[in-house]
Amino acid sequence: MPKVTFTANLERHLPTPTVEVEARTVRAALDAVFDNHPQLRSYILDDQDRLRQHVLVFVDAEMIRDRMDLSDAIDSSAELLVMQALSGG
Repeated sequence: MPKVTFTANLERHLPTPTVEVEARTVRAALDAVFDNHPQLRSYILDDQDRLRQHVLVFVDAEMIRDRMDLSDAIDSSAELLVMQALSGG
C-alpha cells in the first residue's frame, strides 16, 4: 500500500502520522488520510480543494505534476512525502 508521510514542520500545528492507504492517485491517497485526520485538509488543500501554494508533494522523490487535480498515478509501493515550503531568513 502507498505510504503517506508529512514533514515535521507540519507537526508543529497538528498530529501528522505516517499512514498507509489504498489509493491509485495522489488525490485518493490524500483523501484517505483526510478521512481519518480531517484537520489536515485545510493545511494541505485550499478552499478550491487544490494543493496550497506553499505545499509540495513528492512521489518516490519526484515532485507531482498535477497540483490542481492531484491526478498523478501512484503504485502500491509508492511513498508520498507532503511538505510545507519554508521561507524567510
